[in-house]
Amino acid sequence: MARTSADESNPLLKQGMSLVSIGDSFTEGVGDPYPGGPDGGVVFRGWADRLAEHLADHVGEIEYANLAVRGKLIRQIVTDQLRPALDMAPDLVTLSAGGNDLLRPGSDPDRVARILDLAVSRLRAAGSEVVLFTGVNVATGYMRGTIGLFARSYMNVRAIADRHGCYLIDQWSMDVLTDARAWDEDRLHMSPEGHRRLALRVAEALGVPVSERWDEPWPETAPVGWAEARREDLTWLKDSLVPWIGRRLTGRSSGDTVTAKRPVLTPVSSRR
Repeated sequence: MARTSADESNPLLKQGMSLVSIGDSFTEGVGDPYPGGPDGGVVFRGWADRLAEHLADHVGEIEYANLAVRGKLIRQIVTDQLRPALDMAPDLVTLSAGGNDLLRPGSDPDRVARILDLAVSRLRAAGSEVVLFTGVNVATGYMRGTIGLFARSYMNVRAIADRHGCYLIDQWSMDVLTDARAWDEDRLHMSPEGHRRLALRVAEALGVPVSERWDEPWPETAPVGWAEARREDLTWLKDSLVPWIGRRLTGRSSGDTVTAKRPVLTPVSSRR
């Protein structure tokens, strides 16, 4: 049966535990940039890096790798990232994949689920605990027309988590993530605040005590006027949607020239 929470005596949480995160832009941390990367490039933090920090704060030090690369389809993730993850024999693996597949014409949620199930079964057979994710409720916004497709996929993820005894992070029920402030300007990736809240939710599910609440209500703000909202829509169309459509039409991916930001297990120490 899927696990949505654990108590603070979780035996997984120990000094030197290892965490490997695999997936696409969601796990790479797109939308949550560090102040500056090497050679002036952009390096993303994201919920997985933040989770590693919470774990290290709790147990003292952990080993952490992040193999996720933006734009990858689930078969690419399994082909490129699963074997290296298994070779590291981690205590814990976070796995989120399939979102990019569902955004392709003619996508099949059941096919995606079969590939995910195979990956999870191999990780569990190797002795790793696994964290899986549903997505956020897309009932509002520009993707609301895909709600049936995504809901079907998320039910499959739930069934896989039940079958293999995985931790399940149900983002669909996280109403705080339906606020626009949880999302980057591209409206596809989470903002730094969205990533922060999700990291807190995963920490909670694993039984890691944290001082902040992931479900803290958003502060009240003045509503955005009609004219300003239309300007934001036009900027999004020009800077995000049109380039995304262009990549789809030409068979390119945002991750074609990107490699994993943390390809091997390296220490993360407590910040306290």
